[in-house]
Amino acid sequence: MSDIEVKDLPETNLTGPVITVDGPSGAGKGTLCQMLAAKLNWALLDSGALYRVTALAAKQHAVALDNEAGLEAIAAYLDVQFQVSTEQAGVQVILEGTDVTSNLRTEETGAIASQVAAVNAVRTALLDRQRAFQQMPGLIADGRDMGTVVFPDAELKIYLTASAEERGERRYKQLLESGNNASLAAIIEDIRARDDRDMNRTVAPLKPADDAIVIDSTSMSIEAVFDQVQQAAKKVGLLA
Repeated sequence: MSDIEVKDLPETNLTGPVITVDGPSGAGKGTLCQMLAAKLNWALLDSGALYRVTALAAKQHAVALDNEAGLEAIAAYLDVQFQVSTEQAGVQVILEGTDVTSNLRTEETGAIASQVAAVNAVRTALLDRQRAFQQMPGLIADGRDMGTVVFPDAELKIYLTASAEERGERRYKQLLESGNNASLAAIIEDIRARDDRDMNRTVAPLKPADDAIVIDSTSMSIEAVFDQVQQAAKKVGLLA
């Protein structure tokens, strides 16, 4: 572990309010969370990216994938920030002071991430690391178990969903616009299979929290979803 510089995490004020946004892939969680973070000027947690960030950090620090103690330390002291820019689309991922956004979506990083995610000690460490994102003036938490497991006491919980067909159409259009060939039927089949795995897994299955507001975005624009969430935030005193 001598090759890993362990830094103390910045102190956070754990009284900061939290809005959680959970739901299946393709429902619009990422865009909604970016809009909320920009509107409220709150911190953002993209929990889905954390395993890829951990994998990238492990690679940068030359920590072997069979070194569970090393991987656990990487996860526990992950120096990462998610920055929402009003000048450019998307979220910038800053790892140890460097923008690594473009590195996260490579096939190599994805392959390492899948191995990292299989280490129980890493999963436990990342749970604590996610909770450390809670701070003033507030946090927008994007994921699949933010309201059920990570932040069960969040002031506002949103569960954003859409039909598999609609989510498949959205993904299909994204791929075509980026110049990739795709099969709509295959995409929808993959989405249904992933939903089944996520909803029926033993640990932290994908489901709405008991007190979550469920929004079906199948026939809604992201602007309409955003307006509905803003109204909900006003009702609980998080937005004037």
